[in-house]
Amino acid sequence: MWRRASLYGVLLGVGTLALQWLDYQRLARAHTGDIYIFLIAAAFLALGVVFGIRLAAPRQAAFAGNPKALAALGISPRELAVLEQIAAGRSNKEIADALGVSPNTIKTHVARLFEKLGAERRTDAVARARELRIVR
Repeated sequence: MWRRASLYGVLLGVGTLALQWLDYQRLARAHTGDIYIFLIAAAFLALGVVFGIRLAAPRQAAFAGNPKALAALGISPRELAVLEQIAAGRSNKEIADALGVSPNTIKTHVARLFEKLGAERRTDAVARARELRIVR
């Protein structure tokens, strides 16, 4: 009984597939030009979307800072990295985690930055660094 039902099911599936294939062949032959136009239009649409996203994306110029001010103040590359993190609003612990050093080391860098920039608070240091175009 199962064999017969399975055989009928397979034959019905093969017949349906054959009819669908014939219908597809008839459709493809009757509307070949329309299908090609659709495929070309879809390709141009995809290209337009890709190029539109690339062209409309905001571009930021690389910020070179002010090397003369850095040299004049004697700010080291590590101190500059700490200053950029301070300008981003991060705490000493967050800066220490990001740079892979201890919070005490960050406190030392911050104290030296305050001396070099003539600041008493973090906000003063960031404001002074922005005036000198050291950080954004």
